[in-house]
Amino acid sequence: MRKVMQRRLGGPEVLEVRDVEVPEPGPTEVLVEVKAAGVNPVDWKMRAGGGLGDPPFSVGWDVSGVVAAVGPGVTRFEVGDEVFGMPRFPSEAAAYADYVTAPSRHLAVKPSRLSHVQAAGLPLAGLTGWQALVTVAGIAAGQRVLIPAAAGGVGHLAVQIAKARGAYVIGTASAAKHGFVKGLGADEVIDYRTTDVGAQVADVDVLLATVAGQIRELAGTLVPGARVVALNGVDAGAVQWAVENGLRADFMLVEPDRGDLESLASLAEDGLLDVHIDTAFPLERVADAHRMGEQGRTIGKIVLSL
Repeated sequence: MRKVMQRRLGGPEVLEVRDVEVPEPGPTEVLVEVKAAGVNPVDWKMRAGGGLGDPPFSVGWDVSGVVAAVGPGVTRFEVGDEVFGMPRFPSEAAAYADYVTAPSRHLAVKPSRLSHVQAAGLPLAGLTGWQALVTVAGIAAGQRVLIPAAAGGVGHLAVQIAKARGAYVIGTASAAKHGFVKGLGADEVIDYRTTDVGAQVADVDVLLATVAGQIRELAGTLVPGARVVALNGVDAGAVQWAVENGLRADFMLVEPDRGDLESLASLAEDGLLDVHIDTAFPLERVADAHRMGEQGRTIGKIVLSL
C-alpha cells in the first residue's frame, strides 16, 4: 500500500509516498481502506516542527473510508461499513495512506449525504467547531457569536454549527468571500481588511479566537462575562488576560470523540451542515496540498483523494 512519510523536518518537499505493508488492526481497532484524507494546519506544523518526534513519521488525522477488517473485541462496525473520524489525535495516526488502523470509538458512520471527500474534511475542523462552541462555550439560541476567518476550514463549519444552535452569527472574511459566508447562514459578514472589526461589532456573547492576537484585538466587542474559546496555544497570555478582565476564557485542543462525530453526522444528514472542498489533490501531490494550505487563502477544506 501507499503511505506518505517525511524524510526530515522542513518544507513540503520532504514528503514522499512510499510502499509499505498493510497494517493489522489490534484489539478494539478497525482497519479502514481510506478513500480520502483531510489536510489541516496541524499537519504542516507537525511536518515542519517535529511535533511527532524525529523523522521518519507520517502526518494526517482526518479519514473517510470503508472498514476492511475488524480487530478482536470490536462490536460497533462490520467489514464494509463506511466510516469517518480523527483517530489517535494528537498522536501519530498516519492517515495519508491507502489503509489506516483506528480505535473503533474514534470513528463514526459516515453521513450518507456527504461524499468520502467531503467527509474527510469534516472530523478535525468540525470537532474543533463543535467542541469549542457547544461543549466549551455552551452557545444558546439568540446569542451573538463572532467567528473570525469564517470562510476557512474551521470557520465555515463553525458558522453552520452556530446557526444550527440558533445563534446570531457574525463572521469576518475578505470581500471576495462574503457571498460564500452568507450562503453558510451568517447573519453579518465583515471585511477584516478594510474595517476595524473591534470598533464596528458589539454585544458579542461568544468569540471563537482562531489565531493568536484576536482576544485582545476583539475584546471590545464582547459583553461582560462573555465566553472566549482560543484555538491557538501560543495565546496563553491573552487567555489569562481575558480572565483577569472579567471574561470566561479557555484554550481548547480538539479531541477524538465518537459522540461529537455522531452529532456532526446528524447535522449533515439533516442538511444543516455541509463541507466545502476547495481542492482535492491525489495522494502523489501531497506536497502541493501542503503548499496550498500554508498560503492561508483557501475556502473550506483541502483533501487528499485516494
